[in-house]
Amino acid sequence: MHTIRDVARLAGVSVATTSKVLNKKGYVSTKLTQRVLSATEALDYQPDQVARSLKVRHTQTIGIVIPDITNPFFTDVIKGVENEARAQGYSLILCDSSEDPALEQVNLRMLFSRRVDGVLLAPTEDYVAPDRVTRRHFPLVFFDRCSRGFTGSAVVTDNFGAAYDATRHLIGLGHQRLAIITGRLDLPNAVERLEGFRQALQEARLLLREEYLRRGDFHLESGHQQGLELLRLPDPPTAIFSCNNKMTLGLMRALYELGVPCPERVSVLGFDDFDWAANFSPRLTTVAQPAMEMGKQAVQMLLTKIESFKKGLEWDEEKVVALKAELRIRDSTAAPYSG
Repeated sequence: MHTIRDVARLAGVSVATTSKVLNKKGYVSTKLTQRVLSATEALDYQPDQVARSLKVRHTQTIGIVIPDITNPFFTDVIKGVENEARAQGYSLILCDSSEDPALEQVNLRMLFSRRVDGVLLAPTEDYVAPDRVTRRHFPLVFFDRCSRGFTGSAVVTDNFGAAYDATRHLIGLGHQRLAIITGRLDLPNAVERLEGFRQALQEARLLLREEYLRRGDFHLESGHQQGLELLRLPDPPTAIFSCNNKMTLGLMRALYELGVPCPERVSVLGFDDFDWAANFSPRLTTVAQPAMEMGKQAVQMLLTKIESFKKGLEWDEEKVVALKAELRIRDSTAAPYSG
């Protein structure tokens, strides 16, 4: 493995001059710069980033911990994160907590031990894990999930507003028997979606029947099971609001298995858009979260924090940014059956 001294020797310049060229610091003539760059290419020289990070005490690396790598929503967030991080000269270490608080802690300890400059976190639980993490004096930004009254930095979706608008769409079509399949109600985003749903019903003077409130867990099987139970009720709902993409897939499977046509008998509105939504039959009406924008803004917020920490400054601009979602109306919602 070649060193910076080998590059300097081949270029016929000092190590100091070579360092200036490679780190883009200080003036070096165009002629000498070209000689150094030619030497690095000839030797296929790669800087030792580990050694450099020990010297400058920064790794130009950020960590991201997500709760479910199989969820297309988080895949899109990662795209936004990686694009922005790369543009700013940072690398990314990705960890999947699998909705397990213990594994989340293992991932965080690993990232801290690798001396990442900062961490993006979608926590697996509302209070406990975030409290442990935020006790560290360390650049940290939450995304997708943060509790009410949270005093740190976060980028989330306006879940309440998105669920409210989605429910208003169903009510506007004439539905009065509306059901909801929630996510985990120990997570703030799931609670906010339920509250938006309730608010829209209350304003329309509609009751949320107890049997129409179904608690899922953001996974496909819960959407399937809760969907089967709703559709088998003596008086089934005419519209179902499913609070994430994976549960919506399970719900659609339940409709297929029971031979219930959508939207002729039951309208379906899902939270999260994904590539397959417009290719279903029927094409799914969904709430589209700004996932890539969430990732981009979370990185920008984190890098600003990191720069403050590098300069030894206290970060005093903690804020929560709530991004607006988009309701994409397709074919899975229609007026209730009147036959």
